[in-house]
Amino acid sequence: MKFDAIVIGSGQAGTPLVFKLAGEGMKVAFIEKEHLGGTCLNVGCTPTKTYVASARRMYDALNGEALGVFIPKGAKVDLLKVKERKDKLIQKSVDGIAKGLDSEKNITFYKGEAKFVSSKTITINGKTLEADKIFINVGARPLIPEPFQGLDYLTNQSILELDKLPEHLAIIGGSYIGLEFGQMFRRFGSQVTIVEKADRIISREDEDVSAEIQKVMEKEGVEFRLEAECIGAKKDKDGSFRVKVDCEKGEPEFHASHLLLAVGRIPNTDLLNLEATGVEVNKKGYIQVNDELETNIPGIYALGDCNGKGAFTHTSYNDFEIVSTNLFENGKRKLSDRILTYALFVDPPLGRAGISLKDAKEKGLNVLVGYKKMEEVARAREKGETDGFMRVIVDAESNKILGATVLGVGGDEIISGILNVMYADAPYTVIRDSVQVHPTVSELIPTLLEDLE
Repeated sequence: MKFDAIVIGSGQAGTPLVFKLAGEGMKVAFIEKEHLGGTCLNVGCTPTKTYVASARRMYDALNGEALGVFIPKGAKVDLLKVKERKDKLIQKSVDGIAKGLDSEKNITFYKGEAKFVSSKTITINGKTLEADKIFINVGARPLIPEPFQGLDYLTNQSILELDKLPEHLAIIGGSYIGLEFGQMFRRFGSQVTIVEKADRIISREDEDVSAEIQKVMEKEGVEFRLEAECIGAKKDKDGSFRVKVDCEKGEPEFHASHLLLAVGRIPNTDLLNLEATGVEVNKKGYIQVNDELETNIPGIYALGDCNGKGAFTHTSYNDFEIVSTNLFENGKRKLSDRILTYALFVDPPLGRAGISLKDAKEKGLNVLVGYKKMEEVARAREKGETDGFMRVIVDAESNKILGATVLGVGGDEIISGILNVMYADAPYTVIRDSVQVHPTVSELIPTLLEDLE
């Protein structure tokens, strides 16, 4: 069967792209092997943020006295109810996509795993499809280290199917996924221990960011075992896990009822038989693309997590925007125009844009830095949420903002205001001289920018 285009994967790039292609009159084959809507909708952002919301309600129920609100003891989490709410939210969105596919005559949907047989030919479910343009949006999956293979472990996907609360959740990996699940399940009522081989959590971040987040989580009762030298696990006869850490400090192992692996993700490109296409991938399996997201084979594009150019929903959707604009609107959008931005949805959240202070030092940049602790923000004090800080990094010569970190109440939203100034390519003085609403957390950013060092 011949099509004008084939889209493999229904994630946050593939789904809007397939509707755009069809809307432009192209006959499109749309392939998905597992979840219609991709990782973000089914096992990523949507479900985890519903859990984060429930965890915050639990936190509020147990921490009202500091604000003069006495809540009688007895609050507890019904994980089955939390799961049911999550499932309903997901199903509503999936049904919306399915309805849209049914009503679009230019889209032929295939449920199954696609394999290339040549650069422009794919087989699926015993059928052969051809197209001059092929868009790969196959995402990534959890990395399972060898010591844990064969064990009854949990991943970011399977943990969302639990209907009973773990008594003691051991999390292998002290990065973004591990920290989010660690805090939410501690707030739900589980004992939580996070194991990390590095000497600090989220080592990609500045050291003070890592330390502050660890302090906040430890205050809530999350335990950390850092500098773990020989991480592994065995299952006991009673079904619990003996988790080996061999750390310099503390016991060499501990017992846990459940084991969550959160040590990273690998692209699903190894499932496509890309060897038949000549498409270049790097040693980690990520498809190599140019500034317009096209591979070394003309007409084949890679979008989303599988190209290694971002592991976020917003970067995946931006990949769609780049391809769509350049194909149909005579645009000249480029991958290199994108500014790095993301958030860590612990509480308080971390919002990040551009470079970190560590990046600036490693690059030997001449920068000015503005810094304020959240405890200096009136609105944060009024809310009773003073953990964290804000930092903005400015190029000393151009006065342009190079990066920002907002760790604190509203940090995931506040970062957007700084990011907008960065995209406008405006000097930091634009936001420094702006008038912000009082009382808000954001209003301290202009004050912060008055005192650069």
